[in-house]
Amino acid sequence: MSEQRSRRAFLAAVGAVGLAGLAGCGGTGGDATGGASGAEVSSTGASSTERAASGAADALTVFHAGSLGAAFDDLEAAYTAAHDVSVTQESGGSVRSTKKVTQPPHRSADVLAVADYRLLRDGLLPEYGDWYALFATNAMTVAYTDESAYADAFTPENWWNVLARDDVAVGHSDPAVDPNGYRALMSMALGATPFEGEALYDDATAEAMRENATVPASDEVDLLSQLHSGKLDYAWSYRSFGASHDVRTIDLQPEVDLSRATEAYAEHYATVSVDAGDTTYTGGPIAYGISVPSTAAHSARGADYVAFALGEGARVLRENGFDVLDTAVVPAAHADAVPEPVAAHAEARESLGPLAL
Repeated sequence: MSEQRSRRAFLAAVGAVGLAGLAGCGGTGGDATGGASGAEVSSTGASSTERAASGAADALTVFHAGSLGAAFDDLEAAYTAAHDVSVTQESGGSVRSTKKVTQPPHRSADVLAVADYRLLRDGLLPEYGDWYALFATNAMTVAYTDESAYADAFTPENWWNVLARDDVAVGHSDPAVDPNGYRALMSMALGATPFEGEALYDDATAEAMRENATVPASDEVDLLSQLHSGKLDYAWSYRSFGASHDVRTIDLQPEVDLSRATEAYAEHYATVSVDAGDTTYTGGPIAYGISVPSTAAHSARGADYVAFALGEGARVLRENGFDVLDTAVVPAAHADAVPEPVAAHAEARESLGPLAL
């Protein structure tokens, strides 16, 4: 995709069909445009007058999923090295981060990036947002350290037996505020659900794992600190943490790790659901979403940051363990609302494989 993809070319992609692989390489980045003689011009090329008129600013507020923390720290460093802007980040569970915008006191964020794109589709839109983009995938895993009980015996062939033991400390985040929490419960249940005629373990084992697991932290970042302190032996987490944090992880079977975006796996994942807070979450392939809320104080700057994340920033995400989409995907129904800088790094589609947009 060219750096300056036109709005006409972007909209022409609406209605494109076909199942594309969800993981791949990111695109190239683009520069902000603008500038006017006789006015102060920033490193983005926009004058101070233009920035004020368009909602751009020298400050930017980003709410993001805890699992994106390391990647977004690196992304901030890369972005601020090229742009004269101060970035304030708030990391936390994606459910809570979304509700910061959608519920009183309705805090303002210029960028909202979440671990479950459905929080944007079903929660941010239509009242607090006009569009969103899918940009990366991940997989569930269990993190542990060399000091964890039974670490030497913890393998892909018997992980469920270890997690079901009453002499190990296992934790997952709060499902009412963090997708990692409800996905952990889904993964446990899916192992006892037959896939292609066979289950990994029985219902009694799944129940033992659920009863043994505690909720000692609101998000996965807090979980990892307790893992390192020895309060936990095992913590439900995402595969990307193995690349960005000093922990060991295990490759779970695809029928439980929520990583496969095919019709067969999506149907299997959807057989389980979790009630958390006032919401029922249904199992599905993991897909991260990003948006600029319609209540953003600096919407143009937010759009530029999202464009950077989808372009040059894709390399940063990959280095931090994420599977990045070849091209970000936005819902065709909201294509008209996608800002030009973001459209240069995205394509509009009715769906993405089994994922309803």
